[in-house]
Amino acid sequence: MSAIGERLSNLKTWQKVALGFAIWIAIIIVLYAIFGSAGRNEEYQPQNEFRLDPWVEIKLGKLDLSINKAVLYLFLTAAATCGTMIYIARKMQQRPNNIQTATEALYDLANNNITRGNLPASFAMKWFPFIGTLFFFIWFSNLIGYLPLPTNSEESFMLFGLEIPSFALYAATANISVPLVLTLIVWFSYNIEGVRAHGVRGYFATFVPAGTPKALKPLLFGIEVISHFVRIISLSVRLFANLLAGHLLILFMGGGMVALIGLAALGVVTLPIAIVFFIFEVVLIATLQAFIFATLTAIYLGGAVEGGH
Repeated sequence: MSAIGERLSNLKTWQKVALGFAIWIAIIIVLYAIFGSAGRNEEYQPQNEFRLDPWVEIKLGKLDLSINKAVLYLFLTAAATCGTMIYIARKMQQRPNNIQTATEALYDLANNNITRGNLPASFAMKWFPFIGTLFFFIWFSNLIGYLPLPTNSEESFMLFGLEIPSFALYAATANISVPLVLTLIVWFSYNIEGVRAHGVRGYFATFVPAGTPKALKPLLFGIEVISHFVRIISLSVRLFANLLAGHLLILFMGGGMVALIGLAALGVVTLPIAIVFFIFEVVLIATLQAFIFATLTAIYLGGAVEGGH
């Protein structure tokens, strides 16, 4: 056993990962050979977990303002963000409790590290309410997305004679429209601030580094313009893709794969992996993505008001 342990410790990281994956596949094959498969479940459509069916239809011409589960999650996020901050503000103590300590640590992160670390002092005071709210809003949205709530209208169960939708995981930020709207607010905000700080001509002049040869200025200006529009895609898709991928991994490992291939015994292998993914997403990804979005917002605002590259 010691010889085997020594050999495993000498393996490279990619070799350990490959070995673990091979063992996982081998376990699946053994389970399939022992228990067999009930057949592919054609009725189960995991992608429907992210479909937004209207609960209350509200249409103004071609404008669809229907209430669906994304609207519910946005409402819960706004309520949690405002409610938590108001509660903490009213319960401030000289000797803070654990909740106040955690909130103050996050406040300090948003104020000093994210905002003041990327913006001039006077400008940071002006934009901290926006950047701080953005950070906490996305953070609460991500966290609420990992709470099982009765939002699956395709499946239901009876409770005291009432038909209740099944519990499911969903996040507003896993819908591209929400990160896109937040990104557009950020994009227009920093460009408007850049124009206010430098004037229209002066702001566009900052797109080209000082000392650039005249012949290269049009090329560099065009590249910079494209990069500003690419930020809309990168900022929104980064948040959307990370949350969507995390929820899909939890969905498939937590039972989706079992249902699709009809092998119930496979749950013994996939469920622990789903739990690991869940903890990883809640502890790291939810906070990290809020931090990245808010930090890039501060960087874009700081870059817009600076005197040039």
